[in-house]
Amino acid sequence: MSKNRFIALSVLLDGVLVNAAIVGAFFVRFSGELPEFNFSAYAALWPLITAVFIMAGYIYGLYEPERTQNAWNVTRAVLQAVTLGTILIAAVAFFAGPRFFSFSRLAIVIGWFFELVAMVGWRLAALRLTPIHWPEQRVLIVGTDEVALELASELAQRAEWGYRVVGLVARDAEDEAAMSGGPIPVVGVVRDTALIVERYDVNRMIIASPIAQRESIEQIALESDVRVEVVPELYEIFIGTVDSTVSDIPLMQITSSGPPAWFVPAKRIMDVFFALVLLLILSPLLALMALGVLISMGRPVFFTQERVGKDLRSFNVVKFRTMVRDAEKETGPVLATEDDPRITPLGRFMRRYRIDELPQLLNILLGEMSFVGPRPERPEFVRNLILEIPPYRERFRVKPGATGLAQVNGSYATTPERKLKYDLIYMYHHNLLMDVQIVAETVRVVLTGRGAR
Repeated sequence: MSKNRFIALSVLLDGVLVNAAIVGAFFVRFSGELPEFNFSAYAALWPLITAVFIMAGYIYGLYEPERTQNAWNVTRAVLQAVTLGTILIAAVAFFAGPRFFSFSRLAIVIGWFFELVAMVGWRLAALRLTPIHWPEQRVLIVGTDEVALELASELAQRAEWGYRVVGLVARDAEDEAAMSGGPIPVVGVVRDTALIVERYDVNRMIIASPIAQRESIEQIALESDVRVEVVPELYEIFIGTVDSTVSDIPLMQITSSGPPAWFVPAKRIMDVFFALVLLLILSPLLALMALGVLISMGRPVFFTQERVGKDLRSFNVVKFRTMVRDAEKETGPVLATEDDPRITPLGRFMRRYRIDELPQLLNILLGEMSFVGPRPERPEFVRNLILEIPPYRERFRVKPGATGLAQVNGSYATTPERKLKYDLIYMYHHNLLMDVQIVAETVRVVLTGRGAR
């Protein structure tokens, strides 16, 4: 059984068994009956009871398999969690008012015993019958100082959880020679970190001391799936949060594990729903703009253009035409600039208020784009930008968007380097709240024309 499945199973079973234990306690207390007067108090409180016991389980590490790997640890953690949960529920039943005073105190006490037996029992059975499968973590530690050695020693003691320390990375050749022959192998020097990661198939790197070259860390963080963490100094603590610990050593993750699994399908459902709603609501405006383009610029009203989407797959984006016909006949593909003479007066108006982007609702419905994400670029520009800015390839890990962080903070003429910084900020930190904020800011940009010079 994988770690994540064990955690999900733990939460689900605990919620079910806690309530089953309390119902069983009522049967015992009232000789096989469920008196409505007494049982109604529990029926009103069961969602709260479930939440309280799961919270208590979290407090005492029941959902951290590393802390419950043997019978004694399991029993102790469950005993503490069940006792805390029982005390809290008894307090709620006592102080919540007359409606809940009928909750049998003896049933609560009997329930404590049933909960203890059930929650310990299923865990011990699961550990014996379906032991947890720990994915291998090949760890590279950058540094050779006391902290690096302590980290290596501590992780070596956690081999049963999948940790494999491949070695240490020294500051330079002199440091490497001084540390050779020690209990932990030194596998290279800082300047070769990227090559070491590839050679030893590393999937987790810990920067134990501030000796690593910034460029090496950036290259690994951007161009691989390696989890990169640092032992933070005061500066890092000021600007971030500690994500985990090894023994008593704090670690701060500087790479992102991405949004939770539910986020992508939930975002797709919302994309489809709101795209359909907006197409319906904005249909009069779309018809008016189409007529305006036809009268002022002639055909075609729309234009499709090849763009690069997620995983570097190409698709055709749909927009209202804002430039003169055959705008790139003489120049070839070029980026739009401020006061671009190829843009017509109506086109400038539509660009100012982002109206030219509205037909992309069709791309969203087709699943080629999302409402929020990095803007899709043309293949000609993508090829050049990947060569000029290697991290540019990162932005294609997510679906492109009709709007994005770069669009609400910049303009059509914002440089690719600055747009990339916004795109990476979004990719590594995006969540539902950030998407809502970007959409709200986009509405403000549309209504005020700010940032679309």
